[in-house]
Amino acid sequence: MFAQLFEVSMATASKAMASYVSRSFALKLPSKVCGSMAPNARFFSQNSPQLPRLPVPPLKTTLERYLRSVKPFVDEKEFKVTQALAEKFSGGVGEKLQKLLEDRAKKTENWLADWWLNSAYLEFRAPVVVFSNPGLVFPRRQISSRDEQVAHASQVISAALDFKVRLDTNQIAQEKMGPHLLDMSQYFKVLGTCRIPALKRDKLRLPDQNAPSTHIVVMHNNHFFKVNVYGDHGGPISQGQILAQLKDCVSNSKETAPPVGILTSEHRDNWAKAHEILSQSAKNKAVFDAIETCLFLVCIDGPPSPAERAAPNKFTSAALKMTHGGGSLGNSGNRWFDKTIQFVFGPDGEVGLTYEHSPAEGQPIAVMMDHIVNYCAQQPRPQQPAIKFAKPLKLQFEVKSEVSGLIEQAKTNLDKLVDDLEMYSFAYTGYGKEYIKSQKLSPDSYVQMAIQYAFYRLHNVPGAHYESAATRRFIHGRTETIRSCSSESIKFAQTMLDGGASANEKASTLRSAIKAHKDYATLALAGEGVDRHFLGLRLIATENQIELPEFFKDAAFTRSSYMRLSTSQVAGRSESFMCYGPLVPDGYACCYNPRANDIIFGTSAHNSCSETSARNFASALEESFTDMQRILNLSPLAKL
Repeated sequence: MFAQLFEVSMATASKAMASYVSRSFALKLPSKVCGSMAPNARFFSQNSPQLPRLPVPPLKTTLERYLRSVKPFVDEKEFKVTQALAEKFSGGVGEKLQKLLEDRAKKTENWLADWWLNSAYLEFRAPVVVFSNPGLVFPRRQISSRDEQVAHASQVISAALDFKVRLDTNQIAQEKMGPHLLDMSQYFKVLGTCRIPALKRDKLRLPDQNAPSTHIVVMHNNHFFKVNVYGDHGGPISQGQILAQLKDCVSNSKETAPPVGILTSEHRDNWAKAHEILSQSAKNKAVFDAIETCLFLVCIDGPPSPAERAAPNKFTSAALKMTHGGGSLGNSGNRWFDKTIQFVFGPDGEVGLTYEHSPAEGQPIAVMMDHIVNYCAQQPRPQQPAIKFAKPLKLQFEVKSEVSGLIEQAKTNLDKLVDDLEMYSFAYTGYGKEYIKSQKLSPDSYVQMAIQYAFYRLHNVPGAHYESAATRRFIHGRTETIRSCSSESIKFAQTMLDGGASANEKASTLRSAIKAHKDYATLALAGEGVDRHFLGLRLIATENQIELPEFFKDAAFTRSSYMRLSTSQVAGRSESFMCYGPLVPDGYACCYNPRANDIIFGTSAHNSCSETSARNFASALEESFTDMQRILNLSPLAKL
């Protein structure tokens, strides 16, 4: 999900705003920093050369788009100041920075990539939990026992390994957006990658193509087990053999171990210090190596946390489990939040994953999830012949008293985050994207305008609004920002709340707002948005020791970058959704899965802000969708 924005962190000192960075952008991962890239070499030799480079838009064009985007956030006097600053910037230092950025783009495959790895991810110091890592909730399973919980875990593991085999044998279809081929590199980074803490700047350990991983790590009661899932024939072992391995892990971890995993939820520098102490032991180094190199983690959870038990519905309880595990009184110690993929299995049928965001956006994760759900829905496969494989190896950390103290501090810090995060997840069942398409409207733009309308009806002010747009048509592409709040979206919200406006007027402003959003989204998908270009100009200024221009200190820039709404569409065929925390203290997060006849939402807000409520926002969303359908039905399009 999902989405943090470096622009915001440079505009203000707010740590929460800085969290916008790591859920947003794209990067090429330099091998000298993060190890082997480990994509499928043959796949990339066929596809990467066909992809264009991320463009650097003309500065004048970006400034014109920017000026349109900030109008909701400034009055007439302030806008004139912004215009003057933009004109001065364009004819002065901006021209110099633009030339430097264009020169950089000529020399690199993706001019943003290397910068973004360090600035947006590895130097991001706030905890990855809540601020960065999204959770993905799968359809809930009907289970009634620990045996059924473990049996379903074995099925999901088998499905994930089948997905891995398809990746390795180039059976994942090349994706396209219209006529454009999309960069597939993220698919080859989700299984096997791990983030490693370090002071000031973390590292990424990516899969080693020369020594591919053949094991997973299973967690139960905070214990770690290295489980080999490939046999001596070179392929994955059977589901039955995986199940036997899991039962072995559970039977050998009946007592709760010290929650070393909870350290991964800490502030990155705190975790780096603990990691350094733990690494002084050769035994601990071996445990780290097993975790870092495994294909993925499997977390078999115990009883739900108090926060999960108090959740208003099952969607929300599952969202909390996948986002943070419930804190020290839940299952947060039964996690390793630095691992890109960790599947989570609750005792009440909750299934999903939490993922460390730096290697990939949500859509490749959702594609993998759909494969897993489809695989699990198929008839049982015939039993395979016995294959030789190693039994689970229990991995035990040596924990000194100094680390025990750091674990206790991590518990306290995480519990504060857990207590402050309000989540409300739900399915809007009034209609879905089929109705929206019947109105000749873009489903995504329609949902975005519903979010704008919901925010305005609650707060009566414009809300700066981030939506991620995939830039995967470019090599190493990730995302650009769609600025969903516009003059058109505010006029739409105001007209909808005007009791004297007719249905035709309301429908007209809705269609106008949707068109404005769709037009900006089209530009963002083509790498022609505002935010990445400005980020590049600011970073190139820093790199060349050029003072930050006044243009970037203007009120319009600050307000339009303070994203009170952080949103993303992560589409899946199944009853699934993604969830994450807000970007700013007084903001909302809203991730959604628009399906044919319903739309599933994961929303959140901070309890510490008296102005916001995820539950109220969800109610406002439902009202918005109902209102929008009503006015469209009262103002049908003329038939040709």
